Amino acid sequence: MEITFESIIGKTILIGLTYLNKENELLEQKQIYGTIEHADKSKGISIKQADTGDWFYLPPELNSLSIAAPGEYRLRSTGEVIADPDLLSMWTIHNP
Repeated sequence: MEITFESIIGKTILIGLTYLNKENELLEQKQIYGTIEHADKSKGISIKQADTGDWFYLPPELNSLSIAAPGEYRLRSTGEVIADPDLLSMWTIHNP
């Protein structure tokens, strides 16, 4: 699958978020998963979270997405298993 704004709509994505402080020390790690509902280069990527129905937004950076290997992915926070997501995205956020 080629990753384009058009091709990712309707795909399941698992997102890993790592939050670091200014000394690069770990503050928190979160995982979010859901379905990509909208994607374009001007507005970014809109994901409807599967567990809460809330919206989560990513910037329009296609190079932050990768095709997920088939298999089961376990969420660290809940132990929930996500089977065969289409895409993965990992982000490191540096808090001031």
